[in-house]
Amino acid sequence: MCYQLESIYYMIRAKVFPIKTYREDLSPYWQVDDHKNITNILEIILGETKAYVFFEKHVSDLHSYVRHKKRLREEEAARLFAQIVAAVQQCHENGLILRDLKLRKFVFTDKERTKLKLDSLEDATVLDNEDNDLMSDKHGCPAYVSPEILSAIGTYSGKAADCWSLGVMLYTMLIGRYPFHDTQPAALFGKIRRGHFSIPNSLSSRAKCLLKTLLRREPSDRLTAEQILGHPWFRNCANKFSWRSDKSMSDQLVPEFDFPKVLED
Repeated sequence: MCYQLESIYYMIRAKVFPIKTYREDLSPYWQVDDHKNITNILEIILGETKAYVFFEKHVSDLHSYVRHKKRLREEEAARLFAQIVAAVQQCHENGLILRDLKLRKFVFTDKERTKLKLDSLEDATVLDNEDNDLMSDKHGCPAYVSPEILSAIGTYSGKAADCWSLGVMLYTMLIGRYPFHDTQPAALFGKIRRGHFSIPNSLSSRAKCLLKTLLRREPSDRLTAEQILGHPWFRNCANKFSWRSDKSMSDQLVPEFDFPKVLED
């Protein structure tokens, strides 16, 4: 269990971990190399019973931003989503499965709301073998969880499940609501299992194509993080925002609340 403290005087924030488990808790941060779209540890101060871990302070999170703006124009969504996918690609290439991907996990580091970083990696899983991403635990946020995680038995690809969550994130950014929604968990999970969702005609054909290639029921049919960054939708928007693809890099609106974590074994 960790606690978070924030200072209004310094552009840093601290999380407090038990001294006995802090190395294990922070192992996902050490698994990935330094990346401009992933929050980095600035300093660690060890006490007798606690470890104080300092991070860069952020301005706000993406969930709140999308909820405030209702929906994003494709050019802005492409600029932000490129940073999101670049962070996920970096994690996947370094043997890290994020599991709990959602809009709130990404935070702005500038007041202009143009630069995103993946925050809070404590829920991520470090793979024992980078070539084998099969997982069996059921962990995630209900609105973002993939159909295969809802299966009662068997294993699933952690990377493919993350890419489904990316599809939910992009849909929500562009349309302003979740692709699958219901107030009753059982009904919500039924909709996710069926994989039926609608896309407004107002979106460009390339945006529709990208969404459909991410929100596919069959995990092996989904694009990988690396393939997402090569999708024509980004090239179509390239002349409207500054971005390069590289490794350094219901009618309900998005609700004010965030779903609690469930589905854990």
